[in-house]
Amino acid sequence: MATKKVGAAGRFRAGYGKSVRARIATIEKKQRRKQKCPFCSNVSVKRLSAGIWHCLKCDKKFASDAYYLE
Repeated sequence: MATKKVGAAGRFRAGYGKSVRARIATIEKKQRRKQKCPFCSNVSVKRLSAGIWHCLKCDKKFASDAYYLE
């Protein structure tokens, strides 16, 4: 029987449950894409670590939300 792929959350096995893996997959997919910069308004901000963000266009490094910018 085949299993459904859940992206990076596949590192968690079946013992964690489907809902936990799906929730982690959506959060990680959202945090890894480029976000909108609050300074220059371009979609060019990448997450360096938890709460540390870096804009590739205006070269600003700032602290904000841990997982994704809103």
